[in-house]
Amino acid sequence: MSKKTALHRPTSADLEEHKKLHQVGSRLHDVILGGQDGIVNILGLVLGLSAASGQSKIIIAAALSTTFAESLSMAAVAYTSTVASRDVYRGQIEREEEHIRKFSDIEREEIRQIYAAKGFVGKQLDEIVHKITSDVNRWVGVMVAEELKVAPVEERGVIKTAFIVGLAAIVGSLIPVAPFFGLPVWVAVWASIALAGASLFIVGAYKATVTVGVWWKSGLQLLGIGLVTALISYEIGIYIVKY
Repeated sequence: MSKKTALHRPTSADLEEHKKLHQVGSRLHDVILGGQDGIVNILGLVLGLSAASGQSKIIIAAALSTTFAESLSMAAVAYTSTVASRDVYRGQIEREEEHIRKFSDIEREEIRQIYAAKGFVGKQLDEIVHKITSDVNRWVGVMVAEELKVAPVEERGVIKTAFIVGLAAIVGSLIPVAPFFGLPVWVAVWASIALAGASLFIVGAYKATVTVGVWWKSGLQLLGIGLVTALISYEIGIYIVKY
């Protein structure tokens, strides 16, 4: 085999770099989840209240109380959803272990069908089936991943994830309300829209540069979500004032 066609075996540095990229992607997801939720929800709230009341004190008080309540809720949801996903995965593991104990022939045939569908045939397929089913843990893992499409849940750092989501929600929520601390209400409204829109666009664009996608399309996507939500909230506020 020539040097050109030789397979590159990943080094420990390669694996570490891959792990870091995965962690960056995971943390970025947490920041976007909390930050986007905070920006969009509070932007909608302050615009609706601006249309309904026009009083800065009321807008600020409602926005801040909602900010902390929502941020704690977001953090709690981030924690409980991870725990729930973990429990679902464990339940599927236990169920597959029971199936293998009771219906090993059927489960072995399912392994054969899974890898036959991937293009393996003959002796190679027999070897794969034998290799997988000779170890119960491996067998269960393959069945859960390939048949049930359930991925293992990373439990380490779940509290850190909840903290990041909650903190991002607080920071995101403060962006739309900030102009109301020092500007007249209707000036603050436009400043709030501008700040929130710019923040959403920047977050969306940054996401695309770190992961995949076209940066300006990703930015416009998040910006569009925020503007649509703001428009709906504003119309609701106007309706409340009129009726």
